[in-house]
Amino acid sequence: MKIRDLETPALIVLQDKMENNLSRMMMLLAGKKPRLRPHYKTHKSPHIAALQIQAGAKGITCSKLSEAEDLAAFGIRDILIANQVVQPAKVARLAQLARCCRLTVCVDDPGNVKALSDAARLAGSTIHCYVELEMGMQRCGIDDFEEFYRLAQYVDGMPGLTYDGIQAYAGNLSHEYDRAVRTEAAAAGEQKLRSLIAYLEARGVHSREVSGGSTGTAALKAGSTVYTELQAGSFMFMDASYGRMDLGFENALLAVCTVISAGKGRFVIDAGVKSLSPDQDPPAVVGFTAERISLSEEHTAFYGPHDFHVGDTVLVVPGHCCATVNLFDQLHFVRGDEVIARFPVTSRGKAQ
Repeated sequence: MKIRDLETPALIVLQDKMENNLSRMMMLLAGKKPRLRPHYKTHKSPHIAALQIQAGAKGITCSKLSEAEDLAAFGIRDILIANQVVQPAKVARLAQLARCCRLTVCVDDPGNVKALSDAARLAGSTIHCYVELEMGMQRCGIDDFEEFYRLAQYVDGMPGLTYDGIQAYAGNLSHEYDRAVRTEAAAAGEQKLRSLIAYLEARGVHSREVSGGSTGTAALKAGSTVYTELQAGSFMFMDASYGRMDLGFENALLAVCTVISAGKGRFVIDAGVKSLSPDQDPPAVVGFTAERISLSEEHTAFYGPHDFHVGDTVLVVPGHCCATVNLFDQLHFVRGDEVIARFPVTSRGKAQ
């Protein structure tokens, strides 16, 4: 099948570019302290997760328990849920899942730690824990060193749990477009981590792992002497938002769309916000610079001089790859203009 034969909108993965992106990331980390633990939310496909493991990734990061269950069912054996799991039913499921893989979860609350311990004892499993440090996102995590120490010590003493280290994700820097600002803030974050690690060590708590980082900070984290894991995900596919940062990775994910209306100074494609997530940057048509873009539910209008006609196929770079993938059932892998494989987005919509 040719790309032009796909019913649109459809998502395609340029396999050569995706593989090059993965190779580039592995080369970036070669011989360095951090190891790659890529984030599943970018592709939500266990087939791609397996490719990442085969390339040398130590394990996979995900956001939700339902994603971890998909990964474990596919045979991924080292999984980090970089999030808190607190509902009683989910805690019970998590403890059962920890029987068949090495499962790590983030914590920042003593009550949640107690619930995890109780569930692990009932299931006869071991749950590995990262205590989350607040790194500037003001989302989850502990900002006080003494409070962090008390929780880490509490985790380490609870049956069925193991304190493995620190979740230190500074997502607020992921799309900081000023490199100087990004570099300075990342250095400040690492100094905070060094101080915390020293504080914990002086009190007998050893942190084996420090996990975090993103595609936007990958080059900075690669040279880190503090981080042991890099949770970058978008580097595999890239998108219009990350494309503004000159990170050295290529756009490997494109939406194939059809022009359904064309007039002077404007053309419209058959994909809107229900297909192309605009939560970071708007989508961009390959080879065309828009003067203005207008998105609705099922349409996107691009304004500016153009040569497109109704029925033309266009390739679109999503504004945000992770959120866009979650809108599709399938990924079509292509080489040249040939569709060579199709994988389901197995964890699409799995937000539980």
